Amino acid sequence: MIWTIPNILTAIRLILTPFVAWRLAVHDVEGAFWLFVVAAVTDLLDGNLARLLNQKSVLGAWLDPIADKVMLLTTLSMLCLTELLPLWLLWVVLVRDGVILAGAEAYRRLTGGLDVRPTLSGKLAIALEFILVSFTLADLALELGLDDTLEPLVRITAAVVALSGLRYVWLWGAKTRDFLKSHAGV
Repeated sequence: MIWTIPNILTAIRLILTPFVAWRLAVHDVEGAFWLFVVAAVTDLLDGNLARLLNQKSVLGAWLDPIADKVMLLTTLSMLCLTELLPLWLLWVVLVRDGVILAGAEAYRRLTGGLDVRPTLSGKLAIALEFILVSFTLADLALELGLDDTLEPLVRITAAVVALSGLRYVWLWGAKTRDFLKSHAGV
């Protein structure tokens, strides 16, 4: 069955994404914050419910990280495009993600297969992006006064994102060299 409770929660997160972007586009940060909170709750629940209800699925395994990335990248993009976060941060994230996707596709074309496993640095980069977006929305919506905390968090996030991108380039490069060496005599 495709429409399990966990998959419905993940789909809700995808559906909420344009509404979060719209609220930010019309400068309703508080509305965007609360929609983002609802999306974050669906993220907390979907995987746990899938395990608890024994409703893990291939669709859920694919859809969950896609929904996470779409929500995170869309919200980050809108925060940067509305100048609530620096635009250069968005470029760092987009270049990293583009390099990872291009490298994975090049490797898949070369080898005919693809075994993707997130690295610790990649997970840390995504976690920091999520924390930054969450803190930024919370600070603006609830007037928490986190200005002194956000600037260093922006810089740390950008550095970890860039380093994780370089880590993926190094790993995919090593995998490619290993593949080419093992198939040199074929």
